[in-house]
Amino acid sequence: MNSSKNMAAVAGEVKFHHPFAFWFGVVAVTAGVIAHIPMYLMGKDNGYKLVGMPMDTPMLIGMAAIIIGMISSLYGLYPKAKVVDMDKVARLRVSTLDDAPLNLAHFGLILAMAMAVTIDIMKPTTLAFVMPGMTMEYGLKSPLNPHGSYPAVWLALAGITGTVLGSILWGWLGDKIGRRASILYAGIGFIGTSICGAMPDFFWNLAMCFIMGVAVGGMLPICYALLAETIPARHRGWLMILVGADIAGAYVITSWLAAALIPTYSWRILWLIGMPTGVFFILLNHWIPESPRYLIANGRDDEARAVLARYGAELAEERRVSMQEKGQWRQLINPQYLNLTLVITVLAIGSGLVLFGFNLWIPTNLRKMGFSEADEILRNAAMMGFPLSFLMAWMYGFWSSKKTIMILGTLTSAALFGFVLAGDAILQNRALLYALLIVPIWGISSVIAVLSVYSSEVYPTRIRARGTGFAAGASKAGGVMIISLMSFGVAVPSISTVALIGAIPMTLAVILVAVFGVETCKLRLEEITEDEAKSTVKI
Repeated sequence: MNSSKNMAAVAGEVKFHHPFAFWFGVVAVTAGVIAHIPMYLMGKDNGYKLVGMPMDTPMLIGMAAIIIGMISSLYGLYPKAKVVDMDKVARLRVSTLDDAPLNLAHFGLILAMAMAVTIDIMKPTTLAFVMPGMTMEYGLKSPLNPHGSYPAVWLALAGITGTVLGSILWGWLGDKIGRRASILYAGIGFIGTSICGAMPDFFWNLAMCFIMGVAVGGMLPICYALLAETIPARHRGWLMILVGADIAGAYVITSWLAAALIPTYSWRILWLIGMPTGVFFILLNHWIPESPRYLIANGRDDEARAVLARYGAELAEERRVSMQEKGQWRQLINPQYLNLTLVITVLAIGSGLVLFGFNLWIPTNLRKMGFSEADEILRNAAMMGFPLSFLMAWMYGFWSSKKTIMILGTLTSAALFGFVLAGDAILQNRALLYALLIVPIWGISSVIAVLSVYSSEVYPTRIRARGTGFAAGASKAGGVMIISLMSFGVAVPSISTVALIGAIPMTLAVILVAVFGVETCKLRLEEITEDEAKSTVKI
């Protein structure tokens, strides 16, 4: 008996609360999506245009299966209630995890999280590339079709509003049911919302974009919370930034898929490929254990020991001042964290204004300016900037996290101001166009990556998921602002206008980081979060 327990601990056995309910839910959601595929195939002879077609019975049954599957999988992931001995929790620490060498389990987790980040970022990125096709099929109003009916920007607004809600919801969920459970549940949401590619009606697409946004908004911040709590301190910064480099990689992949698939299979295929990628991610669940720090904070020390054994670490005890307070949203604005929360808020809103103002409308704006090969231009610019992500990873992980954020913010602001000053000159200067595009496309992806990593480092375990969820939600709130302005016609979605709107808060964010930012490079999480560091009594 003891031998089998030891083997389970060494393996870091990964369990579900109710395995049958979880896997039944995954199968039901997947089957529900498959039920929508015939509708998509029916449009083959018409360029896969489904507008005006009635929703058939298999689609309605499929929607019901997706709803049932989502409920079932959540039940399968929800942990059993447990009485927590806070005094015992206060004596436990996982500093040995920071001293452990990287092993196969670490790399498995990193690859799984890189996959998660890629899939997550591909969703909102895809919106920029499907917008032209959706605009023409549904006859929407946009710069490409000024006499259309409903504003095309409503789609972006629905999706980005969903991501704000999702970031906040998953921030709470990550602290409530666990990092692993929240990540997997978002993955199942990715599978279900891929039916956006088969919706024949514009308003159904609005609803699906909103729901998709909820799932998209939740995964990214919780992935970073899990990585921060699992990767050894000396490797945490650079490895997490490399995972974040998949934000730029996702742009490369999405732009490549758009250029390769849309001409043949229409814009709808970019949504539908969310099903196989989501299923593949769920099958990687063995490489996604629960955070040992989360397990300890919730009194599940036996499970924490099993996970730590998987990473070649142990659970140790020391005398510490007990912290009875549980995680709450208001702790983010306590005097201790108020300045950091201000830094993260401005940086997040600025990055959201750029990502969902400048980057979202770049394909449309380039076409409006006469660049018919817009997708290829953006793919090339993203690929040119991608190698710089490795330099940023080194700077953040081995030099200075604070100074890296400042440099990224400065470069991004400078490039955006460059678009404002250049104006129509970029029409005659392709080299200038590429030079200015590389930084916003690569730079803002890197800013979002370091924002996610930074927010996962500066808050304590009990509110870490809330902190990362807040940072993600604030960045999406920036998107809601700029898209709402466009929706009501206050801001014209031109390159120079949206560039200026993004450059100003990014510049302010650099100043705030310089004044209030803290250094996290190579420090243990407990050393960064002042309240936990001060609570430790050396013995």
